[in-house]
Amino acid sequence: MSVALAENSATTTSAHLRDIRTTTLANGLLVLTERMPHLRSVAMGVWIDSGSRDEAPEVNGISHFIEHMVFKGTTTRSASQFAREVDAIGGNLDAFTGKETICFNIKVLDENVPAALDLLTDLVLHPTFDPSDLAKEQGVILEEIKMDEDNPDYLVHELFTQNFWKGDALGRPILGTSKTVSSFNQAIVLEEYARRFTPANMVFTAAGNIEHDAFVAQVEAAFCSLSASSSSRLVRTPAPTAYPHITLKNKKSLEQVQFCLAVPSLPVAHPDRYAAYLLNSILGGGMSSRLFQSIREERGLAYSIYSEMNPFRDTGSLAVYAGCSISNTTEVLKLTLAELTRVKAEPVTPEELKRAKDQIKGNMVLGLESSNSRMSSLARQQMYWGRFFSLDEITAEIDRVTAADLQRLANQLLQPESLALTLLGNLGNLKLERSDLAC
Repeated sequence: MSVALAENSATTTSAHLRDIRTTTLANGLLVLTERMPHLRSVAMGVWIDSGSRDEAPEVNGISHFIEHMVFKGTTTRSASQFAREVDAIGGNLDAFTGKETICFNIKVLDENVPAALDLLTDLVLHPTFDPSDLAKEQGVILEEIKMDEDNPDYLVHELFTQNFWKGDALGRPILGTSKTVSSFNQAIVLEEYARRFTPANMVFTAAGNIEHDAFVAQVEAAFCSLSASSSSRLVRTPAPTAYPHITLKNKKSLEQVQFCLAVPSLPVAHPDRYAAYLLNSILGGGMSSRLFQSIREERGLAYSIYSEMNPFRDTGSLAVYAGCSISNTTEVLKLTLAELTRVKAEPVTPEELKRAKDQIKGNMVLGLESSNSRMSSLARQQMYWGRFFSLDEITAEIDRVTAADLQRLANQLLQPESLALTLLGNLGNLKLERSDLAC
């Protein structure tokens, strides 16, 4: 069988050369590699272009459950055999589930690539989903849900998300609920596995000291059992509606009030994404940010305060998080809203803009210094853009953003009528109205 329907060299000609090559196998599986000959490691991952937001309400949590279950054994290996073989090659085998992806990955020395590839593909392609293992893993995940519900930082974000994208899969928890997880059986797991784990919904990426053609031949041999005829892209749901809301959740056992204030923001591939990341950096993206300096350093009202971007394929949010005492909650909220007002009313200074640009560029470069990060970068750029960006290209886009761009975007996003607020803690008699969120 011919190894490729198409091949594309994506090597850049910039100062930051990236030797990226792509090959599409006959069954439709896309394989991407980045050669990094100065390393002795190789990181590889199987990425499923589907996550918890592609679940029906009655099977909320099934993506995360499948991610756990594949580690319980395959047609040729038990869970303990996997552990022994991974340790024998000094590997690091891991997996995670997100709102829009599931990833299984392994990192090893370059000399152990064939063994690692065999382990990874066996894990992904040949799980047995044994009913006895399924019942045990339900217990494990129910404990994981309880553990997260005891974490106030996690819980306030979950409460916010569920009310912000109310009624949509994007708002539901990745782990699922006690009710949904308890309902899973082998038939449900097999059905969802067959629906998601198809060549059209997979990307295989690898980065490190690796030779593309030899690696592709090994991947083809491992994945030839996956038929192209049964493979089709998942139907995507429309972008969810974001609901402005004020949610006050009383939890008397907490010493602090957990605070999440947010507005709808840009999708991951939006042309203004670099301006959005710079705006986030200036507001609350580091120790020199306005919120950190105003609320923590100048007034000592909170230990933890930051802002964060949460972009998805068709929507997103820009959120501010803080933890503070109930006596400081109203003042922290007022100061946060004042900073949102200021960034809309006044252009940021040249010094602030330069500092934010340097911070983002530095984080980006440092974040691409390992084979793991390059492997992840390949997958995300393919799934969201279908192309690869050089460091020089991204740096030029960041440098093009002006103070006027940030002010325009701030006025576009930071609308009082769009604000959503979630408070969690021992709230006492605290009351808040929509008029309290003016900015």
